[in-house]
Amino acid sequence: MAKHTLPEGSYKSNSENTGSSGTAAEIHATFCFEEDVPIRIWLSERPLSFNAHWHHPLEIIMPVENYYDIEACGCRYHLLPGDILIIPARMVHAVCAPLKGSRYILQFDDSVLSRIQGYSTIRALMTTCLHITRSSHAYIYNDIHHLILQMHNEYAEASEFRSLMIYSDLIRLLLLICSSSNHCHSCPSAPSCPEPSGYHQRFNTLLAYIEQHYTENLTLEAAASHSGFSKYYFTRLFKQYTNCTFYEYLCFRRISAAEELLLHPELSITEVAMLSGFASISTFNRTFKQRKGCTPSEYRSFHTKKQAFRQNGFITEEKCPIDI
Repeated sequence: MAKHTLPEGSYKSNSENTGSSGTAAEIHATFCFEEDVPIRIWLSERPLSFNAHWHHPLEIIMPVENYYDIEACGCRYHLLPGDILIIPARMVHAVCAPLKGSRYILQFDDSVLSRIQGYSTIRALMTTCLHITRSSHAYIYNDIHHLILQMHNEYAEASEFRSLMIYSDLIRLLLLICSSSNHCHSCPSAPSCPEPSGYHQRFNTLLAYIEQHYTENLTLEAAASHSGFSKYYFTRLFKQYTNCTFYEYLCFRRISAAEELLLHPELSITEVAMLSGFASISTFNRTFKQRKGCTPSEYRSFHTKKQAFRQNGFITEEKCPIDI
């Protein structure tokens, strides 16, 4: 079975993956969308597997024939035909494909959605992969399945409004997940689904509060007080809703902000750290390295080189890997 490095990021350095001595940024394969279309959707039949890697697009995978295995955040997801896995943007994951089979793969630049009010709620529910099956999400499964097939067809049509139609479908898909009372994370080690009822609105208000204050010295006590829960109950409820602790989510949000800020060359690494909410450059460098497998400087260097190649016409869709 072929092993490949996937575009736009690597969790391990060259020496770890291939025995060579290159840096993390040097082993990144090129990944790009079609011009002005921040979406890629295709039916893959190639038996390609990938070591631990990450990439910017949010990814949705749905096997059609045979299984597909994904490892992410300490969980292993064994996808059967019809199962759906949503992999958050920039999440480290590994892929193991069978010798024969096919699966739909959908990749989206979710930065298009990041400025929409309420997206922070969806972001909080997707700090880890979401495994959707006919049994685990029976109430919404058929609608999500239909939307995936519809997005595939719309992408193939290449009409003038295909990006608008596909993002409209993606928003509907994410809203189905967000609003479903059956929503829960599917890792076997995950806690039970959150308590329903009137806590949803209070939790959404809390996420908006975190979104406004994550760059500050935000504490669990302050967040619990703002939401009107005791510290103990807040801790348990937050874990149930997001499948991570408050501080894990706060770190996740700060790293996400740093990734966006690092694309602005006029900002120094120290400025990026401060603007993202990190108290010191050492903490920022260490945390970023742990989460992304490369330093902030390496991350910036890779994207600077990629942008230079694209501007000079060296990156085209034909040169990008199409199937995985």
